[in-house]
Amino acid sequence: QLLSSGQRQLLLCETLTETVYGDRGQLIKSKERKVFLLNDMLVCANINFKGQLEISSLVPLGPKYVVKWSTALPQVQVVEVGQESGAYDKDNVVIHNAGAKKHAPAGQSSHNKVYLGPPRLFQELQDLQKDLAVVEQITLLISTLHGTYQNLNMTVAQDWCLALQRMMKVKEEEIHSANKCRLRLLLPGKPDKSGRPISVMVVFITPNPLSKISWVNRLHLAKIGLREENQPGWLCPDEDKKSKAPFWCPILSCRMPAFSSKALDLQLGAAVHNPVQSSLLGFSAVSTSLPQGYLWVGGGQEGAGGQVEIFSLNRPMPRTVKSFPVASPVLCMEYIPEGEAADTRDSQSTPDQSPASPHPTVCLGLRDGSIAVYGSVDAGTQCLLTCKSPAMQPVLCLKHSPRYLFAGLQDGTVAAYPRSNGGLWDAAGQPTRLAVGTGPVRALLTLEETLWASCANQVTVLDATSLRPQQTFEAHPDAEAGVTHMIKAGSGVWMAFSSGSSIRLFHTETLEHLQEINIATRTTFVLPGQKHVRVTSLLICQGSLWVGTDQGIIVLLPVPRLEGIPKITGKGMVSLNGHGGPVEFLAMALSTLAPDVLKGDQEEEEEAEEDKPAELDGPQPREMRKKGILLQYRLRSTSHLPGQLLSVRDVPAGGTPAHAEEDGSIYEMADDPDVWVRSRPCARDAPRKEISSVAIVSGGRGYRNFNAESPRRGGGDADSTLLIWQVPLML
Repeated sequence: QLLSSGQRQLLLCETLTETVYGDRGQLIKSKERKVFLLNDMLVCANINFKGQLEISSLVPLGPKYVVKWSTALPQVQVVEVGQESGAYDKDNVVIHNAGAKKHAPAGQSSHNKVYLGPPRLFQELQDLQKDLAVVEQITLLISTLHGTYQNLNMTVAQDWCLALQRMMKVKEEEIHSANKCRLRLLLPGKPDKSGRPISVMVVFITPNPLSKISWVNRLHLAKIGLREENQPGWLCPDEDKKSKAPFWCPILSCRMPAFSSKALDLQLGAAVHNPVQSSLLGFSAVSTSLPQGYLWVGGGQEGAGGQVEIFSLNRPMPRTVKSFPVASPVLCMEYIPEGEAADTRDSQSTPDQSPASPHPTVCLGLRDGSIAVYGSVDAGTQCLLTCKSPAMQPVLCLKHSPRYLFAGLQDGTVAAYPRSNGGLWDAAGQPTRLAVGTGPVRALLTLEETLWASCANQVTVLDATSLRPQQTFEAHPDAEAGVTHMIKAGSGVWMAFSSGSSIRLFHTETLEHLQEINIATRTTFVLPGQKHVRVTSLLICQGSLWVGTDQGIIVLLPVPRLEGIPKITGKGMVSLNGHGGPVEFLAMALSTLAPDVLKGDQEEEEEAEEDKPAELDGPQPREMRKKGILLQYRLRSTSHLPGQLLSVRDVPAGGTPAHAEEDGSIYEMADDPDVWVRSRPCARDAPRKEISSVAIVSGGRGYRNFNAESPRRGGGDADSTLLIWQVPLML
């Protein structure tokens, strides 16, 4: 019944194990449930394996599902283990554990001490913290000893402290691990007698960490998908909605001003994403945040200075972390990843040599002819280098190769800056000037062995190493239609032009013209009668070609994902969310989740069965456990320390026996505390498949909704605005 509604769509469905805990964290019961995520509600069903026999075939019908509960999506909250504080209004909400016979005593809930299993881990962590405080006091007492004792001294006492700190870190990792397969949902229940709302906590165990990430991510996006601007967010002229796959279109997740300064009338120039993996992000945060890293947005005022705004994307909504002026408006940007920027052997250079840059950098091309190279946000975003273009020509586009930074200039030349020893560009020497034509070089494209540069309606192909021109071809029959954008897709290059509403596809090897698409036939679906459309931005992302136009409309065209010829076959779709003016840029933010997010599947399975021994990872037999844990960190033995051995037993002839090696490595941690504290992936972890997080950013004047029924149809403010679309994590 719930699924048969025409408007409903099934986004995700999986068999999860519902677990019920007692007030001491003990597992009371667990049962398999079928959980369905629809586009507007979450449904949990009992699995009825007893299905009726079909007399004709004598084959039992598959499992039948009986709905246990269903909740509207906006009322479902994901609450992580240990992160309860900000998830709900604790003063006005009483939480009950779903399925538990006895609720926590009234006095307990009033003190916010809600037992949401497994509290055993938290109790053990608190015990370790208390024990550390005691051992620190013992250490102070040991420092007052008059005698010198081999196995009772400050070295040993400090080792105890280090060992306890390590155990606390391991326990925190266990708590982190408990989140990996535990999906805890806060659902609305019936109010109590006094009228206070009751929230019900339901806990599911997912089959693996990937499943948990998938549920949190899809729940998050499905809720955003219910917002007015996404109902609908795209117009598909030729296809039946019922045949659509889950999350068939990108979801507009946020819109916001591009610049924090309201006083200046700033125009947008360009944007790039600087991906940064943050191990500090919690397990659930990576499932709901935008692609990790920083979004750099540049622009400026006509005839005045420029501005750069940097946003942190390590959250569901971007946040400005830095904003600074530059000498002239920013016209283009290029992000250069780590490793490409320098040979790491050069990074040992002394500070007074030229600045080495093995770290990621962002290059800005300015209207006044300068190129500014900045370090990444984590390194303080200092300006590492400034180059001047020959004859101070405005820098219209930037692209890099392993050997050069290429700048397309206003006067028809390309300046090629070679890498210096430090990995940055050689600012002292004159760049190599490559004459391409007489008009501005508006677009550059670096392929494996060639550089493509456009001037008017011609494209020149140069050898990327020798910088010699190989050939020039005409990209458009109209001499006035200058090539403004070039983007590679498989074995083809899509191009956009300064006039006309077409985009054209060329083969990378033969340079043959393969296809032409008129964008105006798509935009008329939302703006009938508007035939004069110009393409102002292009982007390829995960099998789709994004096309931004001068009317603020964004069109999405499907291209084959394979490395073949990316000819467009479908009609595509048009976004009902766009800008009040031209789409100045389309940028992609892409990051891969840190592999250690998926570490420890085996531990999670043990944790899910509530079967794990209290002693962490140590594979110790049961009878050994009662003896306790050997509290040591670095010391394998005390025999090398001065003083006599404090012992009831006689010292053996061979001196003090060293502790067995396995005693000191119970936790299989690296001995170096720096490595250990930073929690780097252990060498024994097999490499796992990466998870890709993708968002698409458009920039333009204001926001406009093109939906005919929308009350917000029309312009709105004219400030430079960013729109950000998300697609589900690629698992």
